[in-house]
Amino acid sequence: MDSDVPCPDVLMVRAGLLVGVDVLEAAEALATRWRPSQVWGMSPFGGNTAQEVWERFDPGVFLRKAAPVTKIQAAFRSAYGLPRVDAVAVGTDNVGHLRELTEAVAYEVDEYVVHEYRQLLKARQLA
Repeated sequence: MDSDVPCPDVLMVRAGLLVGVDVLEAAEALATRWRPSQVWGMSPFGGNTAQEVWERFDPGVFLRKAAPVTKIQAAFRSAYGLPRVDAVAVGTDNVGHLRELTEAVAYEVDEYVVHEYRQLLKARQLA
């Protein structure tokens, strides 16, 4: 990296199941180039947990099975792997929602499923 170009200590990028492969790859390339101490994700629900996609789709398939999780918890936790980030920022003033998301951090992302999902996104992009 050029010494005269400032680099952030923390890089914040879009993250989650609704992020397209082009944005995932761009975020990863930027993180590789800048080498920030942390990468944070944002907008893991595409702006709203009430979107129809979260009613029709179960993001729990992206987690290793440990205990029952809500769709919101699964979508939030999955965002840590799409792209790989250290933290995920959300905006809410609902304490129950924050508690639900905090509990989701205990679950593990299934790296194999995330890899297969990314391969499907890439194949769709090339089609």
